[in-house]
Amino acid sequence: MAKILVVDDDPDFVLNSRNILEAEGYQVIEAYNGSQALPLMRRERPDLILLDVMMSTTLEGLEVCREVRSDPDLQDVPIIMISSIASSEYASEFPEDELIPIDTWMPKPVDPAALLRAIRRFVA
Repeated sequence: MAKILVVDDDPDFVLNSRNILEAEGYQVIEAYNGSQALPLMRRERPDLILLDVMMSTTLEGLEVCREVRSDPDLQDVPIIMISSIASSEYASEFPEDELIPIDTWMPKPVDPAALLRAIRRFVA
C-alpha cells in the first residue's frame, strides 16, 4: 500500500483528498504547512507528496519542494503540486523563470479522477 503525504492548509481539501485516496487503498498522512510536513516526511518517508503552494506563506510549497530535493533521503519522492495560485491575486509572485522541482502540476479545484491518474503515474 503506497503512502501519500497530503500537505495543504485547507482542512476540507485534506479531508476530501484523504477520502478519495483511502477509497483507492492508499495510506494517507497529512500536514497543514511546511513546518509540519518536513519532519513528518523525514520520519514517515512517503511514496508520493501532494503539495499546495500557498500555505503559511504565499510560496511555502516551493520552499518545501527545494528542501525535499536537497535531502538525499527524500529527493526521489515524486511531488504533485496542487494549487489555485495561478488564478489568485498572488499569481504574479509565482516564479515563471526558474525550474520548479516538482514532477507534475495540477490546478485547484482538482478532478478526483485526474488526481488518481496522476498518482498512478508515479506510484506502482
